[in-house]
Amino acid sequence: MSTGRPPPAPGEPELPPPPDLRLVPAALASWGVAIAALTAGWGAAALLVLAGATASVIAARRPAGTGSRSGVRAVAIATGGCAAAVGLVAGLGAFAVASHPLRPATGNGVSARLDVVVTADPRPVRSTVPGPGRVVVRGELLGGQVGAGVPWRAGGGVVLLAPAEDWAGLLPGQVVAARGRLGPPDRADLTVAVLQVRGPPGEVGPVPLVQRVAGDLRGGLRDAARAVLAEDPAGLLPGLVVGDTSGVSPGLADDFRTAGLTHLTAVSGTNVAIICGAVLLLARLARAGPRTVAVLAALALAGFVVLARPSPSVLRAAVMGGVTVLALAVGRRRSVVPALCAAVIVLLLVDPGLATDPGFALSVLATGALVLLAPGMVARWRARGVPPGIAEALAVPVAAHVVTAPVIAGLSCEVSLVAVVANLLAAPVIAPVTVLGVLAAAVAPWWAGGAEALVWLAGPGVSWLVWVARRCAAVQGATVTWPGGVPGALALAGVVVLVGAALRWRRLRVVVAAVLVGALLVLVPTRVVPPGWPPARWSLVACDVGQGDALVLATGEPGRAVLVDVGPDAGAIDGCLARLGVRSLALVVLTHLHADHVGGLAGALAGRAVGGVALGPAREPADTLAQVVRRTATARAPLVGLGRGTVLRWPGLVLEVLGPVRTVAHVDGEDGSAVNDTSVVLRAHTPVGRVLLPGDAERSAQSSLLGTAGDLHAEILKVPHHGSRSSLPTFLTAARASLALVSVGRGNTYGHPNPGVMGLLAGSGALVRRTDESGDLAVVVGADPRAGAAVVARGDPRPDPRRR
Repeated sequence: MSTGRPPPAPGEPELPPPPDLRLVPAALASWGVAIAALTAGWGAAALLVLAGATASVIAARRPAGTGSRSGVRAVAIATGGCAAAVGLVAGLGAFAVASHPLRPATGNGVSARLDVVVTADPRPVRSTVPGPGRVVVRGELLGGQVGAGVPWRAGGGVVLLAPAEDWAGLLPGQVVAARGRLGPPDRADLTVAVLQVRGPPGEVGPVPLVQRVAGDLRGGLRDAARAVLAEDPAGLLPGLVVGDTSGVSPGLADDFRTAGLTHLTAVSGTNVAIICGAVLLLARLARAGPRTVAVLAALALAGFVVLARPSPSVLRAAVMGGVTVLALAVGRRRSVVPALCAAVIVLLLVDPGLATDPGFALSVLATGALVLLAPGMVARWRARGVPPGIAEALAVPVAAHVVTAPVIAGLSCEVSLVAVVANLLAAPVIAPVTVLGVLAAAVAPWWAGGAEALVWLAGPGVSWLVWVARRCAAVQGATVTWPGGVPGALALAGVVVLVGAALRWRRLRVVVAAVLVGALLVLVPTRVVPPGWPPARWSLVACDVGQGDALVLATGEPGRAVLVDVGPDAGAIDGCLARLGVRSLALVVLTHLHADHVGGLAGALAGRAVGGVALGPAREPADTLAQVVRRTATARAPLVGLGRGTVLRWPGLVLEVLGPVRTVAHVDGEDGSAVNDTSVVLRAHTPVGRVLLPGDAERSAQSSLLGTAGDLHAEILKVPHHGSRSSLPTFLTAARASLALVSVGRGNTYGHPNPGVMGLLAGSGALVRRTDESGDLAVVVGADPRAGAAVVARGDPRPDPRRR
């Protein structure tokens, strides 16, 4: 039977048959109508419903015709009808939100008590602010009471921002009572209100049976991973398998985002496709029939949904991946795209709020790439000599990244230059790690030893993913800034379409290849391996690690240095040390136990010999101390203490420990200032002069140093606490420094550095240089030693995290 396409030209690959695209207009129209209803309101939805219904009726009243005219008529009827149906449901939902009894109180910040059914796992809110963490809890309203008003009963979506200590352990399906202050939602979905919760939940209902089973399975996987793997791989494995990212450190999460691998830690259609695909392969090896294969795949799908917890996001992923796999399982490849479109329409009918959910968009696009783009890419690459299996492994991540890049760019305001490479490197291990992890979770409640054996087998693959994320994120210039929001996403989508269209013509392929080569010739020397870095004869480098501290001191021995603090992210400090050629660390000093100074420890220790990790006399907060102990033990580095008066010597470096002056046995872990005042204060004697390193010491600690430490003179001052206003003017000027280095992150929300502090330092005659403006800052010995030190800026500072 002819496909209507001309035969391929000589040398061109035989492409797979064209997909059935007849339902694509209906899916896109339904999606667009739902977005309009959520963003423009139910009035706009009513107009669109009327337009869709009218178009469908007009198309139905036209003569059926034959051939292509009949097909166009059917497409028009389906498009208008589906758009009208989705618009009706979305419009009713938007009207229900606008007329909800809770809605008028959301703009007044009044107190309320809400009865809520939890619908998704509590998600931690990342923050470097010292103190207890918070989580986002999504739920469905049962009723509530605003102020002293009359209690009411009504449904609707709600978001709770609550203390992690009391709320992180809740499971989907539990009914809880929450008290707090109301606020308006910040997303155009069907959320009625946001509740800022201060205390623990009130009455907590029982855990549903399915969620209890899922919790036992997931807990068994976490326990097995911790028993066998190092800290970062152990935290990552549950995220890869079931989307449980509670054990993923903030630094590793940032590295995955920079490397374009974040999608691996979210339950998506890929997880479903891997599990069902494994069952499909085994069933076909056993020569099972199509119906048996479909039943087995459906059972595997149901089991995975239970394991990953049947929350809305998991159910969405199950539908997106399941329809594709089942269509393939019954041997109807041309039905894959119609099945995907039908899934989109059904999901929007069930939950119109998905229309503006980035996760939904990424899931649809990635699945579409899998069934539309990947087969053609595989055929072309195999025709050019790429071996079978490798072509498929390469095509899937490339296709998925290309189609999802515009959405990610619109959300993060940046484009990753390493994402394709990172995904290609990661692709070979994703399927085996996922399958082994699912098997480990399935047997863990009954056979702990078997689960640990399966986790051990998955260990090398998980460790490989950690390595790939860290190394790719460590590439300076791994991301470039891009316009955010819908305009930025559409702009990048236009670029992708133009490049894809150009590649279809042989003559233009040469032009595109030349442009890409030219871009690489510019980007690689200037962004990845900039000339002149590291500068010769550097003595001190303030690494740009974002909002945190990390300073490298040369010891006078090639490839060896002392590191004072490690910043918040493993990838940032690992990249800085790698660029400097630091292969071993004589000592790592952690001035105090706040995340912006110790979070990157794993990156600093990775692949380097370490003489020791040093702490001051204070050992709070306790949970951060426990992380430091685990990471140093994993690296087999000794943990040592530093006290006032200690002097440490290397061939080209001497360290004096000046503080803290007051030793505190215990500080409140929630008091950021108290922890800051326990900072180890150092003075380094280097070839470029004396360097005063006060950590985050604030006014109380600074006053003690001024009173007891004697002469604090130093040619270079690392400005305390990122240049915050919590410093004494007399302390800042006591050093009489000619150079002041400020380690601070671009776009931080703390107001660092303080303009008054910067003005005071500049007025004292100091040259002030900041990492948020100049990137890594190296202090070097000048060609003429009598001229003193010189400062060399690497440039390309880390981007504003608020734009990610």
